[in-house]
Amino acid sequence: MKSYFVHWRSPLAVTVLFVLLISTATYFVTSRISDAEEEKSFAALTNEAKTFATSWQQSMDADRNQLQILALAISELIESGLEKVPAFLDAYSNTGTFSRLELLLPDDKIIAADGVHVDQTGHLSFALESQHGIHISDRVTDWDGDGYVVRHFIPIMQDGETVAMFYGVIDLNTLERNLLYTPYGGEAAVYVIDGATGDFLLDTWHQELGNIWELGSRPHAEGYNNDQLRQGLINGESNYVVFVSETTGEYLYFYYMPLEINQWRVALSVPENLVFQDANNIRRLINLLIIIEGILCLGYILWMIQYVRRETGEKQRRLDSLSNVYDVEKLLFNGHEHPENISKALEIIAKMLSAKRVSFTAMPKDGPAERFLWESGGESELGSALLSSAPDLLRYFSAGHKDLCVYTLPNVRAIVPKAPSEMTSLAAIPAEDMEGNILGVLSASGFSKSLGHAAILRSFSFSFVMLCNNLSTYRLMQRKSERDALTGLYNRNRYEQDRRHIAAQCRENLGCLYVDANGLHELNNSRGHEAGDHLLCAVADELCNQFGEAHTYRIGGDEFVVFTLDLPEEEISQRCKAALQSLKKRNYSISFGIAWQALPVTETELASLIKSAEKRMYAAKQIYYSDPTHDRRTR
Repeated sequence: MKSYFVHWRSPLAVTVLFVLLISTATYFVTSRISDAEEEKSFAALTNEAKTFATSWQQSMDADRNQLQILALAISELIESGLEKVPAFLDAYSNTGTFSRLELLLPDDKIIAADGVHVDQTGHLSFALESQHGIHISDRVTDWDGDGYVVRHFIPIMQDGETVAMFYGVIDLNTLERNLLYTPYGGEAAVYVIDGATGDFLLDTWHQELGNIWELGSRPHAEGYNNDQLRQGLINGESNYVVFVSETTGEYLYFYYMPLEINQWRVALSVPENLVFQDANNIRRLINLLIIIEGILCLGYILWMIQYVRRETGEKQRRLDSLSNVYDVEKLLFNGHEHPENISKALEIIAKMLSAKRVSFTAMPKDGPAERFLWESGGESELGSALLSSAPDLLRYFSAGHKDLCVYTLPNVRAIVPKAPSEMTSLAAIPAEDMEGNILGVLSASGFSKSLGHAAILRSFSFSFVMLCNNLSTYRLMQRKSERDALTGLYNRNRYEQDRRHIAAQCRENLGCLYVDANGLHELNNSRGHEAGDHLLCAVADELCNQFGEAHTYRIGGDEFVVFTLDLPEEEISQRCKAALQSLKKRNYSISFGIAWQALPVTETELASLIKSAEKRMYAAKQIYYSDPTHDRRTR
């Protein structure tokens, strides 16, 4: 016994020391990474708040500059009377973030854009507002009682005296849509709070604008409390608190800082997972890309607005087109995750074209084409023909053509030779990226002859290019997330997804095969990890040969799971033995356990089935290593 201990004392000490060193190093590195990430995250949180505050301040400054320019024009109008003022107010009603412009007179009456003089005695005081000069009011109820507003005042001066107060009205209920900057790509909730009263001027989280103090106290993380938040907002400090969200149950980081307007404070509430996960760096880059795409798309939309205005002069149609383009872009933004949104977007386009059917075919370089169709009354032969025309249209556009719009069957068949006789109209455009590569084809049919069908489709080109890029990225990430890089089998992520509904795919019975590659650790130690990789790949190939890859998974280092659907238990056993013999010829060995049950199989029974197969595998593995030739220590 003593000699045995002496023999193992040195390796044991080295092992213990090695484990301690690894543990210490792991703890040290983890702590450093955690501290570094925390510092970086807090810095990012602060920068996001400052950027938003700066954009808000710049927006307010831009509004003031525009109001001052308009005030000079109003001053000249007033000299010749007030008759032209309403028309002037109406013409510039959508200036900046303002929902409307109004003029407050010394008798406490206001002139609105509709020409109505409204007595505001008791609600607005010319004497009081003129004392403040150029200023922004705090949150007040609109004079018609409909929601909350903020008023931006500019005095109208004549001969050194204030003769009227000109102001723009900011509708706080719609202010969210006019934000120039959205922190964390729109993932964070944004607030503007009056530190003196606690009133919300902006609140992107709740349905209605309220008062922060009336929300009551929430559970806070250790070291934070509601009094700290309240005092910080009142004093205009820059700080943060951490509390538990009543909606999601997770920690929210609530950062606040003062604005240079009245006693307003900017605040952000960001979920903890968004603050601390490295993956959000990728998300921020994607959000940056989306912002860039949005700017480019906005430029394209503005060009379309000018084109429609110049060619048609139909103001209402221009506004409707702009709204529809925005709706389509919004739907396609997450169309890669919600395909039903793509159908809704195609329906909007069809209504704009007065077309019976619209289709889009995405053509990725690394996968099969993805086809989407909306057709009035449900898919028909003509809808299928429109989908099938994508290859012909691709050849047409690859030849250098930029769009297509024809209204007769011969012209349609000149492009699509197999078009049905009922297809007498066809419009299409290619969705091209910045390098001119065609990523997809957007097409429509079943419309009357008129001008502008191709131009309307062209207005959505950028949105569909964005969809193609998102589809390609999403499919790539999806493939990487569910495939084992070494063996090509499905990995544990896919295994966890499939096991939830595997029983529903069976008609008679469900089997579970649990497999372990014997000797992997010893092979890695004796011949290197490359030899171990060959073993794992050989096991994976043999399992696929016997059972296919549809329900075969590598769930751990040397562990595999196979689900069998509607196979007799005896056949499963025979296939396992065949796999064992095949691997044995290559000097490889596996241990396996089989569990089998006739339907129905509940979720609890499925878990028991898998556990049973695993236990039988370990029992087989114990038998394997009970053979002295397989002793781990002799390897």
